[in-house]
Amino acid sequence: MDESRRERFERVAPGLVEPLRRFLARRTDAATADDVLAETLLVCWRRVEELPDEPLPWAYAVARNCLRNAERAARRQERVAARLAAEPADPGPPGPPEDTALDDALARLRPDDAELLRLWAWEQLTPAEIATVLDITANAASIRLHRAREKLKDQLRKIGAAAGHDGSREGRRP
Repeated sequence: MDESRRERFERVAPGLVEPLRRFLARRTDAATADDVLAETLLVCWRRVEELPDEPLPWAYAVARNCLRNAERAARRQERVAARLAAEPADPGPPGPPEDTALDDALARLRPDDAELLRLWAWEQLTPAEIATVLDITANAASIRLHRAREKLKDQLRKIGAAAGHDGSREGRRP
């Protein structure tokens, strides 16, 4: 660490703290004022070489900008909270299935294959999104998903359950 930089900040910062605290206290609530003061001092530290000989007005400008950023962030949070409040409640995980054949078939698969299928079916993720979750390529996710679906179909056939439309004879003549 450059000692002259540190010395300059240690010399200037004590004279900035209280005026900045009062400046912010007149403009926002106490918690936000403390957060913005910390952010302002961090900017002063990072840009200590740019501090003018009379640093207080410059620091007020930095504090004002940091306060605007905090207010924008608070407005974003309020909009997100309002959007979430307007959405219907999450029904949670699926309840016990009426047909346990699927659970039995999933239990017979490798855990990685079962998780891949759950991400695809329950969470309705695309192969590209599954790739992000599993930290693999989209191509690998697509291939693994195809293989896992085939393994699930085989397991369902083995335990005597119909796998989707594969078990249906609709529209076919023997």
